[in-house]
Amino acid sequence: MPRKPIDIIVADQSGKTALVTGASDGIGLRIASRLAAAGAEVILPVRSREKGERAAAEIRRAAPDATVSLRDLDLSSLASVAALGEALRSEGRPIHLMINNAGVMTPPERRTTADGFELQFGTNHLGHFALTAQLLPLLRAGHARVTCQISVAANQGEINWDDLNWEHSYNGMGAYSQSKIAFGLFGLELDRRSRTDGWELTANLSHPGVAPTSLLAARPELGRDQATSGRRLITAMSRLGITGTADSAALPALYAATSPLATRGGLYGPRHPGHLSGPPGAQQLYGRLRSAEDARRIWQISEELTGVSYPGRPAPTTSPSA
Repeated sequence: MPRKPIDIIVADQSGKTALVTGASDGIGLRIASRLAAAGAEVILPVRSREKGERAAAEIRRAAPDATVSLRDLDLSSLASVAALGEALRSEGRPIHLMINNAGVMTPPERRTTADGFELQFGTNHLGHFALTAQLLPLLRAGHARVTCQISVAANQGEINWDDLNWEHSYNGMGAYSQSKIAFGLFGLELDRRSRTDGWELTANLSHPGVAPTSLLAARPELGRDQATSGRRLITAMSRLGITGTADSAALPALYAATSPLATRGGLYGPRHPGHLSGPPGAQQLYGRLRSAEDARRIWQISEELTGVSYPGRPAPTTSPSA
């Protein structure tokens, strides 16, 4: 029996600028396509210009009036993150939507970023942490909604506080779970600090469920020459309707970023049993993401590791004495 299509209505985004990481293929491309079709001007920061050009062309074919632009970004390099931040700040355009979607998953052997961090922690969490800081003035100007794409993997494992870079005993899946827990804690702390420090932005979390995407496909740059057995299993399950598709997996982030029903500090994902697939909706926050103390701790560590800092509450202005 054919799978019943799952979709949502994306409200008109005319006049808004949206930045989507990881949008050169897979879920990110579908997110960017829907935002562009809804009228947003979409910025695609990409590691590969060739893949980025193909993605932009695909978006324009689906939405001929779409406004799409490419920027260079390698989230595994803090220098690249800083360069993109400087370039966009120099343009001065407010950003209204930021969907931090890009990620890498379970390289077969431990790999590191250009700055020496374990690749998944450095890319999935620290890269986005630094990028959001670099763009904070534009996000504040746009009263932005920042949506952080986590994973069902954030509901398992833990943060390896004593060895964040997994130098002593590497476990690929454990490191992936850590990166997504840390990233989820960051998104929630971003929203809390915006409330208390007057940053005038909101933040929430999404997860795509499970779907056959490029995360577990052949990725020679990660040392993976063929798709994992897990990817092949997920593809088979997707055909049976047990797991989602790339199209349905894009919906939670779109819902979290654009729906008037999506609230700050919430988690949104597929609503079918097990949260592997289905239409998007609000979900209970994972237990590993509920500790405000852990969120403050990972925030402080992330500032120290990346060398970026977020501002505190502005000092109150006082009138001169008469």
